[in-house]
Amino acid sequence: MIAYPRWKIALVFVVLLLGVLLALPNLFGEESALQLARDRAAVVEADRTAVLQLLGEKGVPPTGSFLDQAGRLTLRFASKQDQLKARDLIAEARPNQFTIALTQASRVPEWMRKLGLEPLKLGLDLRGGVYLVYQVDVQGAVKQQLDRREQDFRASLRNARVPYQDVQVDYPLNRVRVLFRDADSFAKGKAAILADNRSLSLTDVTVDGAPALQLVLSPQEIKEREDYAVQQNITTLRNRLNSPELAVSEPQVARQGVDRIAIQLPGLQNSAEVKKILGKTATLEFRMVDEVNNPLEAAATGRVPLGSKLYYTRDKQPVLLKREVVVTGDQLTDASFQPNTQEGPAVSVSLDSRGAAKMLRNTQENLGHAMAVVFIDRAREKNAAGVEVDRTTEEVINRATIRGVFSNSFQITGINPIEGRELALLLRAGGLAAPLAEVEERAIGPSLGQDNINKGVDAMVFGTLAAFLFMAIYYKVFGLIADAVLFANVILLTALLSLVGAALTLPGIAAVVLTVGMAVDANILIYERIREELRNGVSPRAAISAGFERAFSAIADSNVTALIAGVVLWLFGSGAVRGFAVVLVLGIATSMFTSLMGSRALVQVIYGGKRKVERLSI
Repeated sequence: MIAYPRWKIALVFVVLLLGVLLALPNLFGEESALQLARDRAAVVEADRTAVLQLLGEKGVPPTGSFLDQAGRLTLRFASKQDQLKARDLIAEARPNQFTIALTQASRVPEWMRKLGLEPLKLGLDLRGGVYLVYQVDVQGAVKQQLDRREQDFRASLRNARVPYQDVQVDYPLNRVRVLFRDADSFAKGKAAILADNRSLSLTDVTVDGAPALQLVLSPQEIKEREDYAVQQNITTLRNRLNSPELAVSEPQVARQGVDRIAIQLPGLQNSAEVKKILGKTATLEFRMVDEVNNPLEAAATGRVPLGSKLYYTRDKQPVLLKREVVVTGDQLTDASFQPNTQEGPAVSVSLDSRGAAKMLRNTQENLGHAMAVVFIDRAREKNAAGVEVDRTTEEVINRATIRGVFSNSFQITGINPIEGRELALLLRAGGLAAPLAEVEERAIGPSLGQDNINKGVDAMVFGTLAAFLFMAIYYKVFGLIADAVLFANVILLTALLSLVGAALTLPGIAAVVLTVGMAVDANILIYERIREELRNGVSPRAAISAGFERAFSAIADSNVTALIAGVVLWLFGSGAVRGFAVVLVLGIATSMFTSLMGSRALVQVIYGGKRKVERLSI
């Protein structure tokens, strides 16, 4: 008998079974679908029932529907016409109740969906999607830099208790001036500012006969600030698009020209939900509540007490907060949504060392007093005249009494699941360095044309079939074993792509063909080694063992070098190059497993049970 451990055969069988299960959702295909979402609440089962009843009465029943974990309702339809008709019916019957997005949804059965099984995603060149172009307000980024310098100068002078007349910002000239009363305060003020900002280059000037300090941004500093704003926005947009809350497959974000960012979103037909998140500049502020004065009186009279500021909650209730900020959003290092806590949904927040020290000191000094969380949302939108304007919304989302001392980590409660996920996403991804303005949006089909896609698929199918046919004719029974192993390799590769959520692009199809070729090459090395051993007079049993053992080094060397090339392409490539690299790296892993272990296990099943093997069909 040919010896091969039974546990390895069992392992191959289990891995192949799992691969078949993970790859199975790809057999069901997709249908046109609608995705319904609420702005700050989850779509519930009652909404689903009402929508299904409405569409049934109008003669446009969906072929399937499901609620996902993010609180969105997906409806599948048999045709594009039914999809568009259903969208119009829902929008007319329930205006402004749902955000309705056109999309594609898999026909995967409900039991597979509950197990988390999903088909592999297709890239923009295979399934089309949405193409967005945003313009970065680089001038706004420079203004933010000047405003930050103004605030820093005021803080330095206030902390050093240095009197001054004013701090003026001149945006057209990109300069900041600090005006003093006399030479003594000028000298002290300059020393205080330079102590906090040693790298600044300040100029001594005279304004209306009074001494002053002047900071002017150089052309190089302005360009660096503009480049930083664009690159930081690209990083932030990528973080938001790659988050599980949005679940956009393989988004591509790239700089376009001097101040524009191009975004490709494969598979999306309507960008309403994504655009709602992309353009937001969200942050938080933690302030103590003014527990002495009456907020209702301040709101009614318009007179806000000195040292306080009037805010409103999301249900339009006035709240008076202290002007001094305890911690700001730029001191947050992480944020995650916790759906189930003792006090309901919550967002867990982590602070850096500077913010943690401030929060620790504040909670020690204010035990038993109330602290509020202010959510600040900045976005650019068109007004009634069609002009782009910046809109800032400040709302109190949480008020709580400080019951204990804490510093670098705590939770924000009192929010619903939808806004909790959105808040965690925006805080974790980081704020935009400058506002964005949408300049282009279009739904696009496959960029290489359906004909090219069909040719790519045909090349993969016919290339694989040609390899199968060659192996079966040339290596006989062992060739059929190789064909089975190659088929298993394609199944496992599909399963891995589905499991990791990688998108398959046209270059990815080329990588699949290359992977099949590499797997064929590995089997040929093994089989030629077996034939060589047989020509040298070795027994069939020994020839099989020698063939697999002695071909291993050559197979490992060739695959390791290809793996290195694939990893380098994945690390330094982008777009189509990275899509090719991902499939290549995963394909090398599956071909190594199937060629060395899968093929060996199948040979054992066919020849291992015989007491004596007279000859091999190879």
